[in-house]
Amino acid sequence: MLKESRQTAIAHRALPLRAGFALAAGRVAKDLSRRLGKGSGGVIGGNVALRLDPRVLELLASHRETALVSATNGKSTTTQFLAAALEVLGPVAHNRGGSNMANGLVTALDAARDAPLAALEVDEAYLGPISAAVAPRSITLMNLSREFTRGVSFKREAGHWRDTAAHLPPDCTIVANADDPLVAWAAQPAPTVVWVEGGLLWEEDARLCRGCLEPLAWDRAGYRCDVCGLTRPEPVWRLVDGEIHGPSGSVPADIRLPGRANRVNALFALATAGVFGVDPATAMAAIARIGDVDGRYRQYDVDGRIVQLHMVKNSASWGETIELFACDAGAGLLFAVDGFGLTGRDTATIWDAPVERLAGRRATASGVRRDDIALRLEIAGIQVTTVEDHLDAIRSCPPGPVHAACNYSAFNVLKKRLAS
Repeated sequence: MLKESRQTAIAHRALPLRAGFALAAGRVAKDLSRRLGKGSGGVIGGNVALRLDPRVLELLASHRETALVSATNGKSTTTQFLAAALEVLGPVAHNRGGSNMANGLVTALDAARDAPLAALEVDEAYLGPISAAVAPRSITLMNLSREFTRGVSFKREAGHWRDTAAHLPPDCTIVANADDPLVAWAAQPAPTVVWVEGGLLWEEDARLCRGCLEPLAWDRAGYRCDVCGLTRPEPVWRLVDGEIHGPSGSVPADIRLPGRANRVNALFALATAGVFGVDPATAMAAIARIGDVDGRYRQYDVDGRIVQLHMVKNSASWGETIELFACDAGAGLLFAVDGFGLTGRDTATIWDAPVERLAGRRATASGVRRDDIALRLEIAGIQVTTVEDHLDAIRSCPPGPVHAACNYSAFNVLKKRLAS
């Protein structure tokens, strides 16, 4: 456990006058944004503080032990799992709302000034500057693939991650997915790497070696590049038959969130908590209490339909979501696709979704782009009904459990309407 004197010192450590003024101004902006109904205010508050003092993130992070988590998919869930696991050591600052750029991190750290620990999810494109500012004890890299939400190139991000790893201090540990060649290549230069058998459901972005751009050879043992010698590292953390195996033994992956992807998220959280000295069984007990992540997986009762929201934003997350749906044959299916943002304007990723696994079942498509997803489902052999309004679409499903796959904009709309 962290010593009480250390926690007290952090809580009362005075910031420079400029930083204190910047944070105060940021809080005013945050509060005003909330009062005007413009959102939570975390982003605008952080923006104001950083504009007035660009060093405010570095100052807020100093004298804390910080864990950063970055990935194309699963970083919000894994970071929440990790925050719960680290709380056995003391208070933890955590960007629970998912604002994962510098502005959101400033707001999260300012809100928990007395916390000697921090678990922060970080946007893939900002890992380098943020790690330089906060000097983390660990960085968790889970997966990397094409991302349509922001139009970010996974090829560029792999190089960015590798450059970040190459400039880490010796006391920073990377926890990395051995099964993703992009992650393995990116983590290679790091001084210390803990390898995790994190799986790779979406393989299309990992066909080439990122170092020499030659095709990778794949077999049951993993992958290898016959040109530069990149091979799958040997993991020390694994998920085997519902149990998480680590260097000191195994614990059952008994979590409330559904699907194998979330058990993998728990695997990464336990491996990272181990860097901080948290016992796996203690960490798993804390993780097992988590029932939703910012609206994901929370159950809402809509006239006898028990709805669970799943956010899909790219090819990889479609695959994970369809796998979960296929394992729950008795649930109703809703595909909610609105037309806002990149995932609304460009619905190409639905053609990467392996929806053929759901052939013969019934589903409902809703939202502005409902006809796009309905066409994809019909071609896959699914009987589809289209309903424009999301809540009306839920009510058209039979009573009982309903899984709702939502693109980013539809997820935010449905979460707000179901919570009201």
